[in-house]
Amino acid sequence: MDSEQPTTARGSAPLRADARRNRDRIIAAAAQAFAVRGPDLPVEEIARAAGVGIGTVYRRFPDRDALIRAVAQETVRSAMAHARAAVIEEPTAWAALERFLRQSHEVRLAVRLVIDSPGARAAMEDDPEICELRRVMLDVLDRIVHAAQAEGSLRADVGTGDVAAAFLLLVRPLIVPEADTAASALERCLGVLLDGLRASAATSLPGEALARTALEH
Repeated sequence: MDSEQPTTARGSAPLRADARRNRDRIIAAAAQAFAVRGPDLPVEEIARAAGVGIGTVYRRFPDRDALIRAVAQETVRSAMAHARAAVIEEPTAWAALERFLRQSHEVRLAVRLVIDSPGARAAMEDDPEICELRRVMLDVLDRIVHAAQAEGSLRADVGTGDVAAAFLLLVRPLIVPEADTAASALERCLGVLLDGLRASAATSLPGEALARTALEH
């Protein structure tokens, strides 16, 4: 039996280095497993994939919802970091938008958690940290969208809500037998989405543009 300390509450002393490593390994294993099989697989399998005992998992995460929340927090935090990096590193706002949409593997996982499990959806929607992370990420996407429109690369008749909603619809799990086929289909559809967002390809759209507030609750 290991000698890890119990999970500390927010604002208390940080985890020891070995406890932090185990926590990170559990979250990484859970994220990979959830992405492939959904959030309802046995916790024992996650422990085995992480190379830790089941007791270590439950010391870090007292129940499945706590583990799902931790995975969701990490995935949304990572997606937000990718979005910010794209803004800083890419030469144009369009390039930043394309990079964010193509690299948002974390958002795809979060969408799968929401779709596959009502328990996961409830755990994520009730978590204030996830809600705040999502709000900040929408802020970053909003800046990218407006910057791309200002440079003339993104069509002017869409809003941040349109871009986010289209992407979320696109990354829903595809019902296909082969994972490689699903990945290829997603990349092709992302290409179609990006072409449809280009100002040079714009045709009249029905209704009004969706603002980012349309996705908040």
